[in-house]
Amino acid sequence: MNDQENTLLNANHIADVEDEQGVELDLPDNNKSNLVGIIKSRFNEAKSAKEVPERHWLDAYQNYRGLYGKNVRFSSHEKSRVFVKVTKTKVLAAYGMMVDVVFGTTEFPIGVRETKVPEGIIDKAHLSFTPSAETSEAPAEEPTEEKKEEDKKVNPFDVGFVGDGRVLAPGATHLTDSLGGQEKEYTSVDNKVVLEPGISADPQAVRFNPAKEAARRMQRLIHDQIEESSGDTEIRNAMFEAALLGTGIIKGPYNFNKTVHRWEEDEEGVRTHNPVEVRVPRIEFVSAWDLYPDPHGTSTEDVDYLIQRRKMTRSELRKLSGAPYFKEEAIKKCLEDGPNYHAEDFEFTIRADDSSDTGSLFHTRYEVLEYWGVVDAEFLREVGVDVPDKVSDLDELQANIWICGDQILRAVLNPFIPHRLPYHAFSYENNPYSFWGVGVAENMDDAQQILNGHARMAIDNLALSGSVVFDVDETALVPGQSMEVYPGKVFRRQSGSPGQAVFAIKFPNTTQSNLEMFDKFRQIADEATGIPSFSHGQTGVQSMTRTASGMSMLMGAASLNIKTVVKNIDDQLLKPLGQGFFNWNSQFYEGPLGVHGDLDIKAMGTSSLMQKEVRSQRLTMFMQTAANPAIAPFVKMPTLVKEFADSIDLDPEELVNTPEEAQLYAALMGQMNGQAGGQEAAPDSQQPGGMGQAQGAPEGPEGQMAGTAGGGEIGARVPQTPSSDSFSG
Repeated sequence: MNDQENTLLNANHIADVEDEQGVELDLPDNNKSNLVGIIKSRFNEAKSAKEVPERHWLDAYQNYRGLYGKNVRFSSHEKSRVFVKVTKTKVLAAYGMMVDVVFGTTEFPIGVRETKVPEGIIDKAHLSFTPSAETSEAPAEEPTEEKKEEDKKVNPFDVGFVGDGRVLAPGATHLTDSLGGQEKEYTSVDNKVVLEPGISADPQAVRFNPAKEAARRMQRLIHDQIEESSGDTEIRNAMFEAALLGTGIIKGPYNFNKTVHRWEEDEEGVRTHNPVEVRVPRIEFVSAWDLYPDPHGTSTEDVDYLIQRRKMTRSELRKLSGAPYFKEEAIKKCLEDGPNYHAEDFEFTIRADDSSDTGSLFHTRYEVLEYWGVVDAEFLREVGVDVPDKVSDLDELQANIWICGDQILRAVLNPFIPHRLPYHAFSYENNPYSFWGVGVAENMDDAQQILNGHARMAIDNLALSGSVVFDVDETALVPGQSMEVYPGKVFRRQSGSPGQAVFAIKFPNTTQSNLEMFDKFRQIADEATGIPSFSHGQTGVQSMTRTASGMSMLMGAASLNIKTVVKNIDDQLLKPLGQGFFNWNSQFYEGPLGVHGDLDIKAMGTSSLMQKEVRSQRLTMFMQTAANPAIAPFVKMPTLVKEFADSIDLDPEELVNTPEEAQLYAALMGQMNGQAGGQEAAPDSQQPGGMGQAQGAPEGPEGQMAGTAGGGEIGARVPQTPSSDSFSG
C-alpha cells in the first residue's frame, strides 16, 4: 500500500450502511480463531499462487527503473554497467496513449444509455398540457355533476391496444408510474399530468423520451460523484500500473462519509461553522502488490474471495475504532501487542534504492487484512453475525471481515445489493488462464536484456579499440626502465641483435556491429510491444514518414494495439464501474433520484468516445438536410438538438429547453411576431428585402411570371419590346 492509500484511510473510510449486519465481538477465543484461521489460510494460499507474477513484476519494475537485479552477474573483465531504459520509454508511451484515448474529451468516459427496449419505464411520451398564465393564476373550476358521472364511466379505449404506446410497464399500476419519477416535473398547478405516455396523434405536440432523460440524469449524477472523489486521478494511477505490471485495480464504489463544511451567519453577522456529513460513493486505486485474489479464478467475476493487504500506522489503526462496527477492544488489543507487519521480499527490493535502512520502514506498521468473499454461515453465526434462520449452516454468504493478527476488527455481511465484490481489475493484455495480465515491460523483457548486452559490449570494445596495447621485448632493453608511456619517451636498448623492442598493438573496432544488433532488437521490442519508436518521438526521416499521409497511415496502424487495450479497459473497468455506480445510487443515494423502475443501464465508455467525432459530423450533416422544408416535418427536432449537443460534449440539460419550455418560448415568440406584424406596413416600394423573405420576380405580360433565374416558374422568357416600360435599350 502506498502513502496515498494510507492518507485516504481515515475515520470516515467506512460509512454506516443500511441493512448492514454488525456485531459486538465479545466472543470466545476459539470461535474467533476459527474464522481468523480460515481467512489466514486463504490468504496464504493466494500469496503462494502470486509468487510467480510477483517475480515478473520485479523484473518489470527493475527494467523500468534501469536497475540490474540480484541475479545478474558480471564477469571480472566487463567494465561497463550501462542500462538503456527502453522499457521506461515504452511504458510511458503506452500510458500516454491510454490516457489520451480514455480522457481525450471533457467528460468522464462512462456514459449511460437506455436500452433498445427499456423495462419499467416508457420509451416515448408527449406533452399534453401546457400551463398558461391564466391557468397558473386562476383557481381550478369545480367539476360539475355531469363531468363527475362522465369520469366514472370506463372508456374502452383507455385499456389500450398493441402498438398504441400505452401499455403498462411491469409492476406499474398507472401509466404515469412508467415515467421514471419524472411525472412530478411535468404537472400543472391543478395536479394534471403534463407529460403522458405514448405518441400523440397531434403532429404539433412536443414529443419526449423519458427513458433517455432518465439515463442522462443518471449519467450526470455519476459524473459528478466521480469528479468529487477524484476518480480520474485514481483511474490514471491504475492505468500506469496496468502498463507497467499488466494489471490495474480500482476499488469501489464504496460508502464514504464526506464532511461538507458550511458556515452560517446570524442576524448580527457572526459566522458559525456547521459541518454536515453526507454519504457519497468513492473509488480508489489499489496496487496489484496489495491484492490477493482467489487463485482459482481468472477475473473478479468468478473468484470466491479477494483480500486486500493494508499497511497501517498506529494512528490509522486507532482511527478505525470510530468507524461503524469496528470493535474498539480488539483494536486496543492489537495496539498493545505492538506492530506485526512483516515485509515481503519484493518490498525490500523495491525500497532498497529509496532508503539505506529498509527494515526501518516497516517495523512500526500493522498488517491488516480486509477480506471480501464467501464464508460459511456456520462460522458467521459463531462470531455473532445476525444470519437469517432460513439460511443453513452449510450455506455460504458474502461477508466483509477485517483482521489484524489474531483479532477480528470487523465482521459484517456484504451490504451491496446485488452482492458484488467492490474491486475491478483490468488487464493491459489479457492472459486467458490467469487473473493477472501482461504488461509492456514483460513483453519486451528479453529484448531489454539483449539491448543492454550489446550496449555494454559496444562500450567495452570501444574502450579497448580506442587505446593502444604495447608489446615490449624486455631482453632488448636496459633493465630497470619504467614502462610508462608519454610523448617524448625514450627506451634505452642494450647491445644485441638489431630489431624493434616496443610494438603497438591495435585491436579491431566491432562497435558498429554491436550497434546494428542494438537497432535490430530495438525493432523487435517495437514488434513485441506493438508501440513503434516513431510514435514516442524517434527522430530521423524514413521512407513512410516523408509525407503527411504516410505518417498518418503509420500512426493509424500503431493505434490498433492501443485500441485493443482500451477495449479491455472499457469491458473490464468502465462498464462494471458504471453499473456499480448505478446500483449504489439505487440503493444508497440520499435524495430524490428521479429514476424508478427496472431500468437497464448500459455503460458506454471508450467505444462511444472514439466514435463521437464521427457521430457529431453525421448529426451536423443530418441537421443541414433537415433544414429542407420538405423533410423537416419528418424529423424529431428536439431529439436531434439534444443528440447534437451531447455529441460535442455539451450538457443538453443546460442548453436545450424542455418540451414544456419549448412551447412557452414558441408562444412568446409568436406573440412578439404578431405584434410586429400588426404595425403599419411600409409601402411595398420602400420595404427592404429581409433574409428569408420572398421578393418575387417581375411579372411579364398578362400577369405571367417571367422565366428569370430568380423566378418561381420555368418557361420561355418573354422578349421586351421598345415600347415596354422596362425596356433598357
